[in-house]
Amino acid sequence: MGMMVGGKRGIVSEMNVVPLIDILLVLLVIFMIIPVHSKGLDAAIPQQSTQPPEQAPMEYVVVVQVFADGTLRINQESVAWDSLSTRLEEVFKQRASRIAFIRGDGPVEFGVVAKVIDVMHTSGIASVGLLTPDLDRGL
Repeated sequence: MGMMVGGKRGIVSEMNVVPLIDILLVLLVIFMIIPVHSKGLDAAIPQQSTQPPEQAPMEYVVVVQVFADGTLRINQESVAWDSLSTRLEEVFKQRASRIAFIRGDGPVEFGVVAKVIDVMHTSGIASVGLLTPDLDRGL
């Protein structure tokens, strides 16, 4: 095994590298054969749109406004509390992204905003953002 016991020099141990070279050669052969016999994944390359850009449907940001008097608006369109859920489902029926924002008046209590967030989540909106006056300037 490459180990000598006794003698004048004491115990001498040597590493036997022959099995390691055998393993290395086997791995080399395996990695040379695998790419020849394996087929890669098909890539779905995006194609150019046949529809002109001006006719493509625009997807606008959906903002639900909560006012101090209890009224609601979805993108400047008045909505009653009873029909908020159905109206949100109609808006997001054809959309791929399910993201909406809430803008509240200064004196609106957070409980009212939380109720709107709950209605939005039950309507299937995945992500709800809160708009503050600083963020509102960006939209």
